[in-house]
Amino acid sequence: MADLASIRQPVDREMRDFQGHFKEAMRTSVPLLDHITRYIVRSKGKQMRPLLVYLSASACGGTQERTHIAATLIELLHTATLVHDDVVDAAETRRGFLSINALWKSKIAVLVGDYLLSRGLLISIQNEGVDLLRITSKAVEAMSEGELLQIEKARRLDITEDVYFEIIRRKTASLIAACCAAGAASAGADEARVELLRSFGEEMGIAFQIKDDLLDFTPSAQTGKPKGGDIKERKMTLPLIHTLQSLGMLQRRALIRRIKRSKDHPEDAEKVMQLILDGPGMAYAEAKMTAHRDRAVALLDGLPDGPAKTSLLQLVDFTITRRK
Repeated sequence: MADLASIRQPVDREMRDFQGHFKEAMRTSVPLLDHITRYIVRSKGKQMRPLLVYLSASACGGTQERTHIAATLIELLHTATLVHDDVVDAAETRRGFLSINALWKSKIAVLVGDYLLSRGLLISIQNEGVDLLRITSKAVEAMSEGELLQIEKARRLDITEDVYFEIIRRKTASLIAACCAAGAASAGADEARVELLRSFGEEMGIAFQIKDDLLDFTPSAQTGKPKGGDIKERKMTLPLIHTLQSLGMLQRRALIRRIKRSKDHPEDAEKVMQLILDGPGMAYAEAKMTAHRDRAVALLDGLPDGPAKTSLLQLVDFTITRRK
């Protein structure tokens, strides 16, 4: 299985150049804001979304100056949503670093997120990237809708499988789809190819989210026990949904009661986890994840062979075999 270093090899130079573009995009004359944005740059993760932009562009004829604009816009919008998410979730950490709201409180964190969104808007308009802005704005709209739909349904724990896929298509897959579509558009690809890459990204994003669901049931290195955070937060993941559907009415009601109590009663969380691990939900979710992986791979048959296409194929498999 290829690692990220080898996957990014076809666009390694572009990814190194991206660091400068992103730092420049975050530059500001306000000292406090400049201090915070430099902290954000230092705490960036794997940067898989810019990588998808560059690989998609390379697979569609080659990266252009506009590809840097697309990658920067995507990363600004993605970072803004993460900052806002941490405020909503009252999260103390992000990727092993203290979150913006933990360090500077929620009011400043919200304003920083707003600033990042505005920078993305301005950079795209100033560089004649309205088409790129259109792609990414649709993704941000879908992400907000998905988040609100999840909150609405989580209150009653009545999410069906169809609703679950609608949520993750909007909340997670839409941004990954936007990465691929924006990359293709930045390289001058026609509408059909932009849509092909968008569909590829959506299928990859759905597989990515199902893998996240499965990871919550994977024993952690520290405790040797499954994490169970999704259960305590009453997130309706695919293994849980399928487990509920496989139970009779009385068993289902009993399981839902345990889920509702799990945040304050660890023994209920453990029993819910064990029931899911012993039931059909895990294997079912893995099969669904593989099916979406296969659809993503099949879509790439429409691209010419080359190093970028190979890396895109490898990245799909990387996302569903990762351990965190």
